[in-house]
Parts: sequence; C-alpha cells; structure tokens
Amino acid sequence: MKPAQLSPQARRDVLDAARWVMGDNPSAARAFRVAIDKATVLLGEHPRAGRERLELVPAPTRFLSLTGFPYILVYDSTLTPPLILRVLHGARDLPEILNDL
Repeated sequence: MKPAQLSPQARRDVLDAARWVMGDNPSAARAFRVAIDKATVLLGEHPRAGRERLELVPAPTRFLSLTGFPYILVYDSTLTPPLILRVLHGARDLPEILNDL
C-alpha cells in the first residue's frame, strides 16, 4: 500500500507546525516529522484507523491523533491512498476550521 498523501493545505499545516516546534526544540521538530511519516504509512495500510467525528464533519472524513504530539490528522479515508486534508493542533477551534471542508 502507498502511504497517505498530504493535500497542499496539509503540507502547509505540517510546515507551520514544524517551524513552531523547531523554535522550542529542534529535535522535537524532527520527531514531529517522523511521526507524520509514520502516520502516513499507517493510514496507507489501514485507512479506517482513525475515527469519525460526525459532530464536526460528515463521513468519510476521519480523524487520527498524531502519536506523541497534540496534533490531529483530518483525512478522507475513501481515496486510495487516503488524502490528509489538514494537520491541526488539537487545541484549535476545530468546528470553525473544518467548516470549509
């Protein structure tokens, strides 16, 4: 299976988050990128690994928490490979941000 792909917006999200983390801890920024890579492989192999959040967005959009970091991957599980739409900090206003999906 191919790893999940990042949409252009998700790529921007990852770069912004990595830059922010880098300001505090460069090694954590590298670990963040590794965690993103591992999550793309996991989603490529198991597209339904995340969970639905129907109160936020309709199916088939799913959510996966990023191991070791307070970030959430928002992705379309029906595509092959899955498409990660956003990578968002869990403390953000998800209903407001996801209103445009």
